Order: sequence, then structure tokens, then C-alpha cells
Amino acid sequence: MTDSSAAGHRLHVQRRPRAEYHAYFSLILALALPVETAVSAGLLVRGTSRPGPGPVARARRTAAEITPVIFWP
Repeated sequence: MTDSSAAGHRLHVQRRPRAEYHAYFSLILALALPVETAVSAGLLVRGTSRPGPGPVARARRTAAEITPVIFWP
């Protein structure tokens, strides 16, 4: 006989991000922003500017990629 109880199944529920998630996101964003700004300035000085998002957008993307990894089980 198979187990048909809810405990045997993991349901994926979409949850609202908590304050802890936002705190980590903000911290990582604050650390990534100066790095991305320095990279952009270095590219500008060297004359090898690349098309694409600016330093703020790249820092947000970095924070959005790293923060969920912290909360994975």
C-alpha cells in the first residue's frame, strides 16, 4: 500500500520573502555595488566599455543570484 498522507509529499509553496532575506539582499547589494562601480570605472579608463547594464543593475543581479543560495537547505 502506498503512503497517501501529506507528510509523504513535499509541497512547494510560493512564500513572501521574509525580512531576513531582505537584510541579506541589502548587505550583499551594499558589498557588490562598490565592486561593480570599480569594474565599470576600470573599463571606462581602459576604453574597453562593454554594452549592457550599468553597475547598479549588475550589483542587483549579483545580490539576486547570491541571496537565494544562502537560504537553500
